[in-house]
Amino acid sequence: MKIKIKWPNNLETYALEGDDWFSTAKKAGLEIPSGCLTGSCGACEIDVNGKTIRACISDVKSNRKCELSVSLTTDPFWET
Repeated sequence: MKIKIKWPNNLETYALEGDDWFSTAKKAGLEIPSGCLTGSCGACEIDVNGKTIRACISDVKSNRKCELSVSLTTDPFWET
């Protein structure tokens, strides 16, 4: 089942359950920042339907509506 994802740049893409967030964001022309890639540093935090997750240790998961809304969190320490 395809899952519709709405991104903060107003694009919509589709993913399958289990797809990784980094490649899914790339399809929308976005880059999720990363640091440790083990879930410790929090650099890759994104909000999915209002719930904060760490993209490096989470996969795309469906919900009842099969539509996800993503917001990228910002951290002044990771901005260039």
